[in-house]
Amino acid sequence: MAETTDRGSAPIGDEKPRKSTRGFASMDPSRQKEIASKGGRAAHAKGTAHEWSRDEARDAGKKGGEIVSRDRAHMASIGREGGGARSRNRRSGTDETRR
Repeated sequence: MAETTDRGSAPIGDEKPRKSTRGFASMDPSRQKEIASKGGRAAHAKGTAHEWSRDEARDAGKKGGEIVSRDRAHMASIGREGGGARSRNRRSGTDETRR
């Protein structure tokens, strides 16, 4: 058996650490989705699930947009990508923005 650290969690040396087989994160994605959807259905049935109103959704989107737009370099790269895609589409005759 390989030596471990004081807490016995991570092996010392070249041996790979063992992955846990416990907990939600270690489950396969389809099992996670199954469990999560049961929780969502239960919350709706109980009446405690949050349902977004149009105003709440609008405010949340606006808030997220404001935070993203603070990063000027990120916004510039988005603009360059969009401009490039539009010119490529225009050249190939598939520009959907023209009417």
